[in-house]
Amino acid sequence: MHKTRNDIPAKTRKKVVELLNARLVDAIDLSMQAKQAHWNVKGPNFIALHELFDKVAEHAEENVDALAERITALGGTAIGTVRAVASRSTLKAYPENIFTGPQHLEALAGALAAAAKTSREAIEIADDLDDEVTADLFNEITAGLDKDLWFVEAHLQ
Repeated sequence: MHKTRNDIPAKTRKKVVELLNARLVDAIDLSMQAKQAHWNVKGPNFIALHELFDKVAEHAEENVDALAERITALGGTAIGTVRAVASRSTLKAYPENIFTGPQHLEALAGALAAAAKTSREAIEIADDLDDEVTADLFNEITAGLDKDLWFVEAHLQ
């Protein structure tokens, strides 16, 4: 941990940084999964899905930045390397052999739901650690993930 004048106790900041880094690798993974879908989708609804998947990736990238910035504001080090993401992400590996819209929608819906679940759990953990700012960040991220999931699932219903 780096020195900071932040008044959250160092022990608490360390736990919050660990929580944030765990969700950071998931957010990076989600952004790349959405890009995988964006680049490779085929089929009759190509343009709509291509644009939707790009929006999901854009939102995930915004979450990546917000999480990393909170980590460093607390005196931590944001861990977002490709190797860290590959070894630490809690999301299922994205299938590399899918191409149709429905296949990508199913895969991305699963990733969004999983990311939202762990983000929702992080709200409670941050609250328990008395870090309302981090809890608020996770509330905002979770709301966005839920909205993206709604948009993706709407194509499956």
